[in-house]
Amino acid sequence: MLGLYSKILSTPRTVISREELMQNPALLRVGKVLDPEVRALFRNSLSIRQVAAGSTNAEEEELKALTNSYYDAERFGIHFVASPRHADMLMVTGPVTRNMEEALRKTYDATPDPKIVVAVGDGAIDGGLFKGSYAIVGGVDQVIPVNFYIPGDPPLAKDILTALLEIMQIVRTTDNKSR
Repeated sequence: MLGLYSKILSTPRTVISREELMQNPALLRVGKVLDPEVRALFRNSLSIRQVAAGSTNAEEEELKALTNSYYDAERFGIHFVASPRHADMLMVTGPVTRNMEEALRKTYDATPDPKIVVAVGDGAIDGGLFKGSYAIVGGVDQVIPVNFYIPGDPPLAKDILTALLEIMQIVRTTDNKSR
């Protein structure tokens, strides 16, 4: 419990000042490169199903930020879907709890091939702060195969968007090699 309090107290501010928002050309550059990648690979849109496997909700807030008016991931052809049957990618957050193990497997099985699975945050990668707990199975790769990892506790929305760009470039390179 002391580790959790320490994490809370050491977390930096999460509110972005107006000045920071107005002076972020890096985000626009990432988006301009990401947009054609998504359109070429996924026929104009990348559908993501997010699964919270037992997280503290910090990663979900960062993923939700991708849909706000600042990041506006929709303009790059990225949107979140409610059903795994409509998803191109699964983004799993948090360490997998024993209660979510079967649900995560079923979600993975319901996702059409080819599946791209991304573990978002330190908890999803190896259990994070809760590693070793009796209620935790472990990281996502202990339950389903994972293709990509986005580290952070939590990773910022900008980092997630940048990682998506890198993932799309890797998928495109792999896709071109298989032809």
